[in-house]
Amino acid sequence: MLTRTFIAVELPGVARAALQAHIARLSRALPRVRFQPPDSLHLTLAFLGELDDEQLATATQAAVAAAPAVSPFTLTVAGLGVFGPPSAPRVLWCGVGGDVPALLRLQAALADQLDAAGFPREQRPFAPHLTLARFKQPLDPAALQRLLGILANPSVAKTPFAVDSLSVMQSELLRPAARYTRLRACPLGARS
Repeated sequence: MLTRTFIAVELPGVARAALQAHIARLSRALPRVRFQPPDSLHLTLAFLGELDDEQLATATQAAVAAAPAVSPFTLTVAGLGVFGPPSAPRVLWCGVGGDVPALLRLQAALADQLDAAGFPREQRPFAPHLTLARFKQPLDPAALQRLLGILANPSVAKTPFAVDSLSVMQSELLRPAARYTRLRACPLGARS
């Protein structure tokens, strides 16, 4: 059996609630855009794709080995941006602030463990973000202007949240939205 797999930091309720309020405001400004459900938002540290049972076990062990490299830390929901040119954005995302160096150390430790286990290393630099919406087609000029106005003055509440584990996740591509299921939580903590 193949499992579509990624490893991520899941968001606690306080961060999801803050993002839900923000998504509601964005959806009023961009009514034709389909936003991600707040309960599916997460910080992807590694996307691994379709794995067989043996590969999934190996990836899970890599996550278990990487998690102790970093002690629990605090991030904040902060900022908005797009991937793709501003005139034709492909993804609308929310950024993170707070102890981003700890997040980068965690992602690097995970990448090293996955690399040692034989998984290909991502060539693009890690850009921590929460995907709020994907634009399947170009925005009409009025919607694009509203989006650019929001990006110029994002007013996202800097909601702090604790990161105390990373999660091995299963992704099932369903309609209207993908379903994500935690397969294993890997607690963070300093190595002795």
